[in-house]
Amino acid sequence: MIDLSERMVNEFVCLLPADFTIPQISAVKGSLFATIDNYEIHEKCRELMNIQTDNSLNVMRMFLVSKKVEGCTQKTIDCYKNELYRFVQYTNKDVIEVTTNDIRLYIAKRAAEGLCKVSQDNALRILRSFFSWCLAEEYTEKNPTLRIKKIKTEQKIKKPFSEIEIEHLRNGAKTKRDKAIIDVLLSTGMRIAELVALDRKDVDGDQIIVYGKGEKERYVYLNAKAIVSLEEYLKIRSDNNSPLFVTSRKPFTRLEKSGIETRIRELGKSLGIEKAHPHRFRRTAATMALNRGMPIEQVQKMLGHNNIETTLIYAQAAQENVKANHKKYVN
Repeated sequence: MIDLSERMVNEFVCLLPADFTIPQISAVKGSLFATIDNYEIHEKCRELMNIQTDNSLNVMRMFLVSKKVEGCTQKTIDCYKNELYRFVQYTNKDVIEVTTNDIRLYIAKRAAEGLCKVSQDNALRILRSFFSWCLAEEYTEKNPTLRIKKIKTEQKIKKPFSEIEIEHLRNGAKTKRDKAIIDVLLSTGMRIAELVALDRKDVDGDQIIVYGKGEKERYVYLNAKAIVSLEEYLKIRSDNNSPLFVTSRKPFTRLEKSGIETRIRELGKSLGIEKAHPHRFRRTAATMALNRGMPIEQVQKMLGHNNIETTLIYAQAAQENVKANHKKYVN
């Protein structure tokens, strides 16, 4: 009968690369046996652990189904799924046995892996949502996340594009399509994912219907520059495909998010503009609106934020306006 030491060594050997020679394998086995000879090895009760893990996974699946019914997008559900699966694998516990310390240790492990504080807090937020649901659905008798405070993150003010940078980007756009994309993003403040999902039929004069997070519809509006740029781009289109923005070559399929990100990054680099990316246009649109007096509640609607606190993050970027008004009214 093979003892635990030999079985463990054999299982390890099976993981070695296929090009290992017999002498090399023998050397590895010898080293392993010599090392583990100084330790007492016990086999874990895998059957019990599997039962516990399976139950947690089943509960997790039901939670994901509930999120789907609530209208969460597949991207959001996948985010929940990946984090929860990682947590279940880490704890190897039934959900009813998970403690506050288990969660603290898990977050600490994620931090040790190099996860930034914002992502750590996102992981904690997912666990909060999961265990709150478990308590409400009576899978557990307590919520182990209640005693864990929100992870403090450094609030850095991310700058929007300056007016000069905007004009450089508009003038530097190499195609009518790229210029139209820039002007539409600046006018509407829409997300890049919302932009690539647009069809021609979604544009009605100076307004566009957008399908945002959670499949929520909202209207955004085009200024004069965006209307003209979009009209000029559509005039040169030789296809009748439904997407609003398409690739420059046949068969003129829908332009993807990565394609736009690459174009804007390369454009910014060629013009010497740092951190040029699509989301910065969204931040710029919000900042411009706030600086020119749009009420923050309306900016919230324009951006499609559920929580006005999210919009306030963009308001922090409007400090230049505070500085200008200080000179005007206080000096």
